[in-house]
Amino acid sequence: MKSSLVPMATVIGITMALGATPSIADEVEAYRETTLGLYATAIEAHNLMQDNDRAVLIDVRDPIEIKFTGFAEPTDIHVPWVLAERDNFDEEAKTWPMVKNADFEEQVRAKIDALGVNKEDPIIVMCRSGATRSAPAADVIAEMGYSEVYSMTDGFEGEKLKEGNSQGVRAQDGWRNSGLPWSYDINPDVAWRPAH
Repeated sequence: MKSSLVPMATVIGITMALGATPSIADEVEAYRETTLGLYATAIEAHNLMQDNDRAVLIDVRDPIEIKFTGFAEPTDIHVPWVLAERDNFDEEAKTWPMVKNADFEEQVRAKIDALGVNKEDPIIVMCRSGATRSAPAADVIAEMGYSEVYSMTDGFEGEKLKEGNSQGVRAQDGWRNSGLPWSYDINPDVAWRPAH
């Protein structure tokens, strides 16, 4: 295992959820630390995948988010942790609420089983910024018996710029901003489809 993959014991716990409305706080507790304490930046995750062909990358972002921000090309599994509830616009928050994907565990288990992932294989979980979805999703996968589940700390888009003309734009670190392979094209074999 690469020595640069270091547990982040100092990471602050609860952070703001993606476009959070009160419903996500009620539906899903969002946090950053994982029970296994395994973390990787996008670059470390990519290196791990280059060094170990058994490593699996799971994207847990909403499909619409991926449509407009892009997709990491080596993604093996796409199952959203939360989904925009498009039929229930929140007038007060001025957005659609995010609700937990009730089928997350079942869908991830089916995809992992289909790929023949072993309990000891590295699994890397990625959301937008590593702030609120990859950690709880990683914990669910760890509870399924997988022993090497990483939360990607800077996610696909990374951190927001703190100053300059593009202040507030997610353009620092993360998969997309680190020169790693990504595209707006989504692999049809990996794209999430809702349970029927």
